[in-house]
Amino acid sequence: MTDLKFEQKRSLSRLEAADQLTALAAALREGGDAELELGSGTLSLRIPDDLRSEVEVEIDNGEIELEIELTWPTAPPKRKKPPPKAAARSTTGTSTSKPKPKAKTTKRSATKKP
Repeated sequence: MTDLKFEQKRSLSRLEAADQLTALAAALREGGDAELELGSGTLSLRIPDDLRSEVEVEIDNGEIELEIELTWPTAPPKRKKPPPKAAARSTTGTSTSKPKPKAKTTKRSATKKP
């Protein structure tokens, strides 16, 4: 079952079709909440930054059908948690010093020398 379906079929002049596509393009460019004038009514949509698209052209019985389909989820995207911070490393300077050698340890015996 569909939450909502709006479908409109009518004849348009080439200029009316261009005006309708221009209004849709402006709404897409602006994003957010967009209002499109469709015939005698207004369609309000929330348009996110990322969309999926499908373009289909079908030629059959001497007629060309062009479908441009845009889809996006109705729920706002979930925010991802930022990755854990890595241990701080100093990146200042361009020193190429060698690592310090390990300190030598001396062993002492517990006996006294005569």
